[in-house]
Amino acid sequence: MTEPGSARIVALVNQKGGCGKTTTAVNLAACLAASGRKTLLIDMDPQANATVSLGVDPGGLSRTIYHVLVEGEREDGTGLLDIIVPTTVPDLLLAPSSIDLAAAELELAARIGRENALRKRMGPVLDQYAYIVVDTPPSLGLLTLNSLVAADGIIIPIQTHYYALLGMRQLLRTLKMVREEVGHDVEILGVLPTMYDSRTNISKEIVQGIKDFFGDKVYRTTIHFNIKLVESSMVGVPLFIHNPSSRGAQEYMELAREVMAHEERTRGAAARH
Repeated sequence: MTEPGSARIVALVNQKGGCGKTTTAVNLAACLAASGRKTLLIDMDPQANATVSLGVDPGGLSRTIYHVLVEGEREDGTGLLDIIVPTTVPDLLLAPSSIDLAAAELELAARIGRENALRKRMGPVLDQYAYIVVDTPPSLGLLTLNSLVAADGIIIPIQTHYYALLGMRQLLRTLKMVREEVGHDVEILGVLPTMYDSRTNISKEIVQGIKDFFGDKVYRTTIHFNIKLVESSMVGVPLFIHNPSSRGAQEYMELAREVMAHEERTRGAAARH
């Protein structure tokens, strides 16, 4: 088991909805935790789908990530430690969301340094986790910008669909802006083809198109379309716990292994320098 150190912060980002972003955030976080890496999942999406997918009812919560973002600067404000709740997965904790989070974009908009709100709130938890996984909304608004500024790197899930690569240049421009204007260098850790259907030529062509666009950033793992992933979200338990022998569970575990291997290489290279 890996002892928590300074957590590796990974955001799942794609402004296009329906690409399996939340499914990936939940199942990747669960597989990292199942691999002995204590993991925190932060739900930065007002739809709170990651929260619900881990069996937590947003309507029953008195404090969520919304309160952390908008009240965190106050002396008596809500901190990240105040909202974290356990999940059905050992070593996987959740910082939940709710529909209130939709108001955070407006409330933060007029503040100086508004893009740093999440990053500033994370300090007290960094030494408690090996990984912090952030699920973002399907937009490039202020909540996603906060997630990018907080993250060490991002994973981009892309549905193997005809319009998959539309919007990717806009996302890359946003990453460039974060580097140049905010001064934070966020790395693309990998690109993940999702909802793959091996029976169709179009899926194969789209995967090739993703590889042509992103090159060696594309993960070896491809997530096939799997109804069991939908079923596990409905029962509030990640697929690796709900049905560990299923194809989807095994694919997300393979993804987790790729993510951990990349981290080990990165830390090894940093140690040599």
